[in-house]
Amino acid sequence: MTNKNVEIMRGKPETAVKKLAIPIMISMLLTASYNIIDGIWVAGLGQAAIAGIGFVTPIFMILNGVSVGLGSGATSSISRFVGAKNHEGASQSAEHALLIFLVASAILTIIFLIIQEPLLISYGATGQSLKEALKYSTPLFMGLIGFMFANGASGILRGEGDMKRAMYAVIVSVIFNAILDPVFIYMLNMGSAGASIATILSSIASATVIMYWIVIKKDTYVEVDLKKFKYDSHIVKDILKVGIPASMDMFVMSIAMSLYLVFISNIGGEYAIAAFSSGQRLYLFAIMPLTAIGSAVAAVSGSAYGARNGDYLSRAHLYGVKFGIAFGTVVTLILVIFAPQLATLFAYTAETSALIPEITRFLQIASLCLPLTAMGMSSSFFYQGIGKGTISLAWTIIREVIFTVGCTYLLGIYLNMGLIGIWIGLAVGRVMASILNFIYARYTIGKLKKTLTKG
Repeated sequence: MTNKNVEIMRGKPETAVKKLAIPIMISMLLTASYNIIDGIWVAGLGQAAIAGIGFVTPIFMILNGVSVGLGSGATSSISRFVGAKNHEGASQSAEHALLIFLVASAILTIIFLIIQEPLLISYGATGQSLKEALKYSTPLFMGLIGFMFANGASGILRGEGDMKRAMYAVIVSVIFNAILDPVFIYMLNMGSAGASIATILSSIASATVIMYWIVIKKDTYVEVDLKKFKYDSHIVKDILKVGIPASMDMFVMSIAMSLYLVFISNIGGEYAIAAFSSGQRLYLFAIMPLTAIGSAVAAVSGSAYGARNGDYLSRAHLYGVKFGIAFGTVVTLILVIFAPQLATLFAYTAETSALIPEITRFLQIASLCLPLTAMGMSSSFFYQGIGKGTISLAWTIIREVIFTVGCTYLLGIYLNMGLIGIWIGLAVGRVMASILNFIYARYTIGKLKKTLTKG
């Protein structure tokens, strides 16, 4: 059995990366617009609400990261079965992925509801900002199953190269979020909690659409039949050997983010946290196209690896890097040139307008790393594609914790350069680590090409 998406994955790698990346890119930009839309509406609630939600950001990154990471595990496993032309294996991988999403969402919901308050306090949230943070985080954790299945099941579609329908599901969620945000935040007067509830309901809508295609309509390459499901620990391990390290990626980035928040809070208090949180929303939005290109590289690399085609593996990685650098350059120019106007999106009230200069400065400095960060991201996703999730995780630790936290502390705290030192540290640390990651990826591919026989 085959379909158009599978044929693209097995074809010319440059074409495959490009065709798969564009729908993922649109999907991720739309997903990131959740953050932007929430930020715009929440800005009307004042500085304490902005800071409160900013304190939740590292935790949200963990939760979102687990769902995306487990989805990446499904993508890697399914794409390698696709490359090896093993339809039954791909279908069984999809079934086991759904089980993993269900179990993970139940466990994480319980854990984070218990630890949320001490965790937020440890980040520096106090007083009104702590109250706002809890109002936002509680519904978010209670509705975690929506995120888990929306992001995770998208990984199943990506594994078989069906990027367009993964994109359509995201469009559904973004439309819901745009409509529900003002309703819950202002019309129902729920404030920060309203933003959170709108986001959860939107993710549930997205998950419902994807599950309909996979489980009920059954018109995907993978054939999911839950009535005939037979547990296979080997398939679970195959998914988790990429899924767990990929999930830990966001956990590591969340730890790094927590340290940035501590450094920034010590330097400039609530004002600096609010400025960083607002600027970070745009940075995360800007990095989405690079993540999309990396996701396409993961799927195509997995298929090439499954087919034992070393030449396609190398070409998929190199094309992803070039595509990412080009896109990252364009995005950086937009952020640097239009930084003052973009900053106004998150500081349009009289109370928050004082944030505009610092948000602008953050964007014009921190975003300079984006072009070269692209080469590191494509390299990390390449490792996931070939089933080497721990190598991808290792490079995340090197980039975010060792280089970037190290540079922000050195410049912002140790050399007493203040917020500018933090912003420079963010850019310099990521660039240095990304260059090293790319060099190691090319070395790894060189070794693989000697052992893989063209399939």
